Amino acid sequence: MGFQQGLSGLNISSKSLEVIGNNVANANTYGAKASRAEFSDMYAASLSGGGSNNIGIGARIGAVAQQFTQGNITTTANNLDLAINGRGFFALKTAQGETVYSRNGQFKRDAEGYIINNEKHQLLGQALDKTGAPAGPAGYPIQLTNDSSPPQAATSINMTANLKASASLPSNNATTGGISLDDSKSYNFVTPQTIYGTKGAPVAVNYYFRKTQDANPATTPVTNAKWEVYMSADGNTNAASVSKDATTGYPLPVTTLEFNSSGKVISGGTFTITDFPGGDNGANFPTLGLDLTNVTEYAGSYAVTDLSGGGYAEGNLSDFIIETDGTVKARYTNGQSKSIARVQLADFKNLNGLQPVGNNEWKPTNSSGEPLPLGAPGSGVYGLLQAGALEESNVDLTGELVNMIVAQRTYQANAQTIKTEDQVLQTLVNLR
Repeated sequence: MGFQQGLSGLNISSKSLEVIGNNVANANTYGAKASRAEFSDMYAASLSGGGSNNIGIGARIGAVAQQFTQGNITTTANNLDLAINGRGFFALKTAQGETVYSRNGQFKRDAEGYIINNEKHQLLGQALDKTGAPAGPAGYPIQLTNDSSPPQAATSINMTANLKASASLPSNNATTGGISLDDSKSYNFVTPQTIYGTKGAPVAVNYYFRKTQDANPATTPVTNAKWEVYMSADGNTNAASVSKDATTGYPLPVTTLEFNSSGKVISGGTFTITDFPGGDNGANFPTLGLDLTNVTEYAGSYAVTDLSGGGYAEGNLSDFIIETDGTVKARYTNGQSKSIARVQLADFKNLNGLQPVGNNEWKPTNSSGEPLPLGAPGSGVYGLLQAGALEESNVDLTGELVNMIVAQRTYQANAQTIKTEDQVLQTLVNLR
């Protein structure tokens, strides 16, 4: 008769309560994974190896296994917070140059622009050029710099619009005998646009449309509708006209659009201006091409549905965004964005072989094997990233509280066996 079984039961019940307590303590730890105490029975080995009525000598902790199931994802207000939806770990470089792995995506920037966690471990990935192509080796710390977006001069402007087919021919201006930019009765429609020069200086441009010929399907050959297009730079006066008569200074059209009976442009849709005035800002335009082939003449109202290609000014850094495939992009105040790097994920053949080292991080062991090659989120076995979100602990608090009750009852039962053993021995000692 011995106390071995009861003592081993007390020991594993105590260890089980420790595991449960650790799970409960980390119920609100982002990226934490619940652990489970796994028990094994114990039997004394016999010399002959025979016998079928062996009585066990208790139990022991076989392993404390972590459960790498997916945790719930909750949103945050930090664009650099990352949650992995699926398999994979963030790869992090420590100050000692060692690589550790984590599911906790609470990231921020340090003074040098590196993405780090609360332990100042740097997030690893791969640098990209502005087209999104790899620009460096994989597995290097991601650095975000406070650069600016250079200006882009307007070179080719594209317009999609509809000129109302039933519009009447406007009256001629009394002074110019045609259009006058400050006389709205001498043209039909006007549309403004801001374009930018080579150094980012803005120029306010107006496009004026003046109908000069109605379509006449009754004539032979058919008379097509014609519209003159005028432009001004930094003003709506005749002096601001882009194209002027050398003698009178009156505005001249930059092109004349001719429409067929279907309302499509058949001539005058594309043209280039070589001496576009820079206005008072000193903006420089080597050449400026315009494409009006998508302008139509239908019965509907006048409307401009697209006007692009006007370039943009210099932009300052606004913020960073991270896409589901791990691409890190910088956004600028001029509306532009560019790719900087891509977050890469790691994985292992045997997750239960990873060694937890605290701070929501793991290290590989011989049991886990070496990490698989780093890969982009969404490729291969790797899950997708969600920016501005974090993965919650996968601890089931309700289940842990129930397990705690069971472990407590088990502890009490094992203590009772020791108490009973003591009473039996006391009885034997008291025999006369």
